[in-house]
Formats: sequence, structure tokens, C-alpha cells
Amino acid sequence: MRTTVVFLSILALGGCTALVVGGGAGGSYPQGKDERPQAVVNSDAAISGDIRQKLVADPLVSEFRIGVRTYKGTVTLSGAVGSYVARERALDLAKSTTGVITVTNQIVVEDRNR
Repeated sequence: MRTTVVFLSILALGGCTALVVGGGAGGSYPQGKDERPQAVVNSDAAISGDIRQKLVADPLVSEFRIGVRTYKGTVTLSGAVGSYVARERALDLAKSTTGVITVTNQIVVEDRNR
């Protein structure tokens, strides 16, 4: 019985400690804040999702892991592909997506024969 009480107390206090430490970890800094209006955040998420769907559906680029980030309509592509043709195809797919203002292509071409 006493062991059970001690065990439950440790569990309860352990959770409180994490809560106190986690709550104070941010200090006065606005962690996780985004100055964009919610409508813009939603639009950016939809743009990124549309581009990811196009990349997965395209046989030329679907085998590669391409990162997509959107901020106020500006898309950044990242990752690595096996050819310049695949790099350009990913860029074209992103540019043709509704809502995209501009695309920054940071995709690198890697030699897959190494």
C-alpha cells in the first residue's frame, strides 16, 4: 500500500515538474507565435498541401523527398533529387499551384551512383 502511494506521488510530482519547467522555458519570448492572420496561415498550409500532392502524383519526382514550406504565398522547396530535370519539374509543379506568388528552389541534385 505504501509503495503504491509513493509510486503514485512520484508520478504526480513528475508530471508537475515537467509542467513547471516547460511553462517557464519560454521566458518572455513568444514561442510558437505567428504574426500572419489565420486566413493567411490556412492559405499557406493549403498551398503546401496542394504542392505536396502534385509532387507525390508526379512519376518524375515522387521517388524523392522534397520539402515544401510556404510563407505568405512564397514557397521554398528543399531536398535532393537525382537529376536537373526532376529539380525543374518540382519547380514547375510548385509555380503552377494556385496562390503561389514566388518559389525559391533550394533543391540540390545529387549523384545517385555514389
